[in-house]
Amino acid sequence: MIDQLRMLEDLKSLAAAKQAEIAVAFDAQQRREQAAAGMPAEELGAGVAAQVALARREPPARGSRLLGLSKALGTEMPHTLTALQTGQLNEWRATLVVKETACLSAEDRCAVDEEIAADTGSLAGCGDRAVIAAVRAAAYRRDPHSVTNRAAHAANERTVILRPAPDTMTRLTALLPVAQGVAAYAALTRHADARRSSGDDRGKGAIMADHLVESVTGTPGGASSIEVRLVMTDRTLLQGDSEPARLAGYGIVPAAWARKTVLDQGPETGEFTTWLRRLYTAPGTGELLAMDSKARLFPAGLRRFLQIRDDTCRTPYCDAPIRHHDHITPWHQDGPTTSTNAQGLCEACNHTKETAGWTARPIPGPRHTVQLQTPTGHTYHSTAPPTTRHRARDQPMGRYVSCRCEPHPTTPNRDPHEPTSQRYSCFCKGPGTCGGSPGKRGPCAGQRR
Repeated sequence: MIDQLRMLEDLKSLAAAKQAEIAVAFDAQQRREQAAAGMPAEELGAGVAAQVALARREPPARGSRLLGLSKALGTEMPHTLTALQTGQLNEWRATLVVKETACLSAEDRCAVDEEIAADTGSLAGCGDRAVIAAVRAAAYRRDPHSVTNRAAHAANERTVILRPAPDTMTRLTALLPVAQGVAAYAALTRHADARRSSGDDRGKGAIMADHLVESVTGTPGGASSIEVRLVMTDRTLLQGDSEPARLAGYGIVPAAWARKTVLDQGPETGEFTTWLRRLYTAPGTGELLAMDSKARLFPAGLRRFLQIRDDTCRTPYCDAPIRHHDHITPWHQDGPTTSTNAQGLCEACNHTKETAGWTARPIPGPRHTVQLQTPTGHTYHSTAPPTTRHRARDQPMGRYVSCRCEPHPTTPNRDPHEPTSQRYSCFCKGPGTCGGSPGKRGPCAGQRR
């Protein structure tokens, strides 16, 4: 079985190499077709990376990296491509080799590829860090000036990123120059050590995280006047239903956590105002009902509606935040400003959709559905995520029903203040009740559905 695992791993590497070759050939073909159609030279290749991403079921942003990897392997790094074909490197480590030589000229990159000679087994047994170190050293020997400039340029790419994490947590990541990052971490560490020495029973990491949030927001507990879109059913909010909620930009969260977030305003959370906005959905499908406008620009209410309905970019496999509110059928083609003809897209996907040869149209579906067609004629479908799970029409919608439970005649009522200590006979029947459970402990006191 171990031999089979190794054989399949080698097959994956060979498939990745073949995908790289096909991507390069497809890019060349698309550029020829675009040039023949009269597209300006500076726009040639537009939309190719997005088509590669869709074919590989990857986000469009990753499609650009995959296409860049393919071009580098196919035109400048033949030894690395051979190592990938023979299984001496997997796709990820081949990506690391290409990434660490990105600052070099084509000539220097070819020289580094020849020096490393990954196809001879020089990187056999190396982990990710060892591969990076070897390639980085070779690149520096070849062109130290470019490597130094790359490090200087990296400071301009500093940023802050928020990513979802399990169990209603998030990861707030800052990409900083090393001196600033070390200084910030040291300051948080000193604060945590001081609080721990003064008797704070929180963990050191928890103190650092809390101090970071309070320092950034300027508010104890981190609560501030920002809009957080938390979508839940009225049953979840008011009747203790277990139907989970959805936090815009994050995903599904437990019902109990959603209720606590909305209803509890303890000292640790500070005082803030909670607004409840009613959203009406179609029975059975959970699709939000339409909102229309006669204007070309989407009004605030309709934009908010799209943010809640679509949650993230509607391009298949793309989960980037919504930045543009797009007419599926363009306005200049008489596309109306309605929720049916609207979708939320990230900036890159909206620009790709406007490239020649790309078309989109709404089609019937269980919820709002868009069909996207690429210049090659391939079609992909995107369906809006369900806002909440909906019950069948014949089931009660989150109301209390009357249950009749009486003490069992063979069991004396030992303690009237503790009714659960005796057995009850249940006469509850029909939808929405407990369904009858003779001999159970405790009265129904009304059942929720």
